[in-house]
Amino acid sequence: MTTPDAADSVVTADVSVRVAMATDAAAIARVQVAAWRQMYADLMPAPLLDGLSADELTGVWESSLHRPGDARNRVLVALAGPHVVGFAVTGPTSDPDRSPLSDGEIAEFLVAPTATGAGHGSRLLQAAVDTLRADRFSHAVWWLRADDDTLRGFLTSAGWAPDTAHRELELAAEGTSYPAVRVRQVRLHTAL
Repeated sequence: MTTPDAADSVVTADVSVRVAMATDAAAIARVQVAAWRQMYADLMPAPLLDGLSADELTGVWESSLHRPGDARNRVLVALAGPHVVGFAVTGPTSDPDRSPLSDGEIAEFLVAPTATGAGHGSRLLQAAVDTLRADRFSHAVWWLRADDDTLRGFLTSAGWAPDTAHRELELAAEGTSYPAVRVRQVRLHTAL
């Protein structure tokens, strides 16, 4: 009788990245709400973040996945087994100083707080870059919070660099009495 080789008995996680389907909308919305609650906890009032609704965002995602604004708009999902644990949105940039023909953008990139540190972000980033290349972009840009040193470190280790562009966004909760919050962002870029 033979015993299985040690390498044969190792269980590996079923992890992957694929193009999102409309049926992923609710899972994407849940990841978005959880990640935003963590990401903006230091900026936004807790009641506002607690009031974010994955149910309300699901409809927005379903519409977006059914009818993207441009054929090169893509949503990718990171999976742990059958569960969506992250997503990325790629497409042409809308920055006025860049060309939407040659410059792509990673417009959104989130991993569920409970799934960070497991390699999902790295797989998702590689898939997003591969998707931008397949869509014939030669460069890519990414806007991130100016004070997000963790994300900036992750991106610079993957070859992204600041390009001196910056902007300030005003985040306002429509229909509430909460004051608008200003968020400073910097732009990173990379050649594809």
